[in-house]
Amino acid sequence: MRIELNQAIEMLNSHDNILILAHRNPDGDALGSGYALCRALRSVGKNAEFKYFDKIPKVFLELEACCENTDFEPSFVVAVDCADSKILGDFPDGRYKEKVDLCIDHHSSNTLYAKYTYLDDNAAATSEIILDIARAIGAEIDTLTAQAIYIGLSTDTGCFRYSNTTSKTMRMAADMMDAGINAGKLNRILFETKSKSYAALEAMALATLTKHFSEKCAIMHITLEMHEKSGTDETEIHALASLPRQIEGVLVGATIKEAEPGRYKVSIRTNPPVNASEICQIFGGGGHKRAAGCEIHGTLSEVKKQLLDAIEPFVRDVDPE
Repeated sequence: MRIELNQAIEMLNSHDNILILAHRNPDGDALGSGYALCRALRSVGKNAEFKYFDKIPKVFLELEACCENTDFEPSFVVAVDCADSKILGDFPDGRYKEKVDLCIDHHSSNTLYAKYTYLDDNAAATSEIILDIARAIGAEIDTLTAQAIYIGLSTDTGCFRYSNTTSKTMRMAADMMDAGINAGKLNRILFETKSKSYAALEAMALATLTKHFSEKCAIMHITLEMHEKSGTDETEIHALASLPRQIEGVLVGATIKEAEPGRYKVSIRTNPPVNASEICQIFGGGGHKRAAGCEIHGTLSEVKKQLLDAIEPFVRDVDPE
């Protein structure tokens, strides 16, 4: 059931012992919104805990110091930045996957799996919504909370370069700078620093890049063997997804990532007017207009063919805006 923001705020105000969950392989916005909500709730005297169950990229590790775990039995479960229960990071025994009381999200593809959902698909990041909530409940926005919010805002907007960036996003980022964050340092760590292993993987991935449909589509792939050769793991490949889209004239950029033999994760990035989420929904995935994901099963060649067949109608008679 969809609810209004004031209703979500009232639910958080009226509950205690709140467990916050994020999607699997959490990105900057999932981590930023989760940690920021946890700190905001604690600052107004509530028991709150943020949990996820995957290894996270090194650039986000210092966020783990934002909220040390406490021990309590949760009575209210909140999911942040997670559009579907299928990708919800949950306890190993799955005890909370079907018991999400409130989902706070900005993905238009949200399946409304939670008992209650506050969804604002005009928000550039879920962290935008969390900052509105934090202010509404009278939470302290200290430097650590501000850092979490800024990481969510900046990563989901490509350091404020993507079309989802609004004037509100920029004002919020400025407010986080006023709260004491070092935006220059964070931007350098998040967007400009590459490990040697990542640089090696990027070179291998770009060597696989092919163009299709009058060069309106560019696809590259990453295999488990490439991870082994470069010394990388899945936490280091997020930035690769945007590379095919950056080529002049490309409307759809796709990165195919081998998760295990026969199973591939696909990241789609698009330029206007193509909707990335509509492509991924063909395979049971989803996301945003410009960034979405899905899974496809088969051999690499089979997966690539299925993906190209799905992409072709979206670019055949379309020119970049």
